[in-house]
Order: sequence, then structure tokens, then C-alpha cells
Amino acid sequence: MTTTDHPAGTTGAPSLPAGLTARPLTLEDARAVYEVMAAQQRADIGTAEIEVADIVADWQRPSYDLSASSVGVLDGDRLIACAEVMAAGRGDAGVHPDHRGRGIGTWLAHWMQAKAREQGVPEVGMPQPEGSPGDRLMEQLGYHVRWHSWVLRLPEGAVVPERPLPEGYTLRAATEEEHPQVHDVQEDAFLEWSVRERDTFEEWQAGTVLRPGFEPWHLRVVLDPAGAVVAMAFLVMFPREDGQLEAYVDRLATRGDQRGRGLAQALLVDAFGIAAEHGAVGSSLSTDSRTGALGLYERVGMVVTQTWVNRAIAV
Repeated sequence: MTTTDHPAGTTGAPSLPAGLTARPLTLEDARAVYEVMAAQQRADIGTAEIEVADIVADWQRPSYDLSASSVGVLDGDRLIACAEVMAAGRGDAGVHPDHRGRGIGTWLAHWMQAKAREQGVPEVGMPQPEGSPGDRLMEQLGYHVRWHSWVLRLPEGAVVPERPLPEGYTLRAATEEEHPQVHDVQEDAFLEWSVRERDTFEEWQAGTVLRPGFEPWHLRVVLDPAGAVVAMAFLVMFPREDGQLEAYVDRLATRGDQRGRGLAQALLVDAFGIAAEHGAVGSSLSTDSRTGALGLYERVGMVVTQTWVNRAIAV
């Protein structure tokens, strides 16, 4: 693709600024994509909360074709912006702050819309920090709000109140043999509010147990008296900007017939506690307005530190 090309199928769409080129991303671009996204997050929320492992985990999903679903914008040999469209119109994009104001974000938005049309999905969208340049641009381009999401952290020195498990229930790291049950508990719970196709077990593995850096103790489960998995939590450890480790509960789910028994709270206590044993000095997670879980996390002492807006547009 040359600097004068328009996104496929978007006659009249803006072109890239002179001197820039665009091409599909490759696996070797993971670090460069991280640098773009991290720089954007530092500019928008004051810290980078993305890892190369996050990118690799997405790219290694069996259903994802990186070359057919991504684009990178380059200034010479340097990647300065990128975008992707994944399943169900889930998008992601970033522009290095040094190159904002040049129309690159608008070009990426048109590229994502064209790619979504090509994939046959009705709309494409993505999250941005509320009030950020990306959020304002999407609003100006006619994107509507789908939902809000929040990052919550446990204040320094605070702990989630203990919640004893019901009699006969146990909490521990999942065994490999239990992974299919964990997948089922998560997908059954998430699909109550998420409009998408059910992830296969292999898709689930790519983002959890095959994620770079995974350790068996990262995947926590609650078992009922019969030994069945009835709740799960997936923990990620990542280095903060200050060099300290942060514990992030990436996934938390309880089987529908087991709710109201304090299993999620027990999992939070366990996950944050074991993470502290492995060097974490902070604890966080995120939730969104589709789940109805914000109140649960606030009641156990967590505090909202960031608000994100997920916007989308029909294609």
C-alpha cells in the first residue's frame, strides 16, 4: 500500500500523510506495536498498562489471521501507528503521541470500517480512555457509546475482606485436567452479557494458559463438594512503570447456580494474596457496565481509577 492509497472499499476516505506507508503487521512487529500502544497510554492515562504478552496472546488465537486483519503505519522503518479488527468487530488502534494531529487516526478508523465490512460484521468498535484524544475523535466521526468500563485498584495497605467458602468447597490452583471445566465456567458466565460467538477451548488456551509468562498458580478455581469447577479467576502479573509488580485479575467468573455464596470474593482474596506472596505490591482488575459487577468490587474496598468508553459505528 502506498502513501496515496485509501483504505480498501472506502472511496473518498482520507489518505495517509505524504511520506508514510502502510502494510499488514507481522509477528515480528509485536514489540513495535507495544511501543506505540504504551506511548499512547502514557500520554492518555499517565502509565502504560500493556505488555508484549498481551499482544502475543491475542495474535496466537487460532481464529486470528494477523496478516489479513491488521495494518501498521510506518515513517521510514519506524512503526508509528497500527490497527486491528478481530472477531465480532472488536477493534484496536493506536497512534504514537508524537504523530497525533496528522489525520492518521482518521485514516485508521476508515481502514477498520472497511475491514469490518470485508469480514461481514455489522459494526466495529473499540475502547478508549474517557475524554482522551481517541475518544474525542471517535465521537466526532459518529461512533456511538456501547458501554463503559472501569479499572479498579485496591488502595495501598487495604485488603479484600475475607469471605469463607461454603462447607465442602475448596479453592486452589487449577490442574491441567480441569482446564476444560474452567473454560466452560468462564464462557457460560461471559456469554450472559457479551454478544459474540463462544470461544473454543483452543481460543481460551491462547489467552490464558498459553499466554507468555503463564504459571500454573495464575489460574485459580473453586471446587464444589463433588469436585466440579464452579468458579475461576485468571491472574496476570505485570511490571508497573515504577518497576514494581502489579497483580491484575484478568478474568473472574462464577457458574450461574453458584452465585450469591461469596465465591468471587473468596477468589479475589486468594488471587491478590498469592500474588503478594510472589512479589506484587498492587492489585487491580477491570469490569464494564454490561456485567453489573462494579458494585461488588466497590463493596470490597476497590476504587475506580480509570474510566474507558467503548464506542462503535455501523459499517
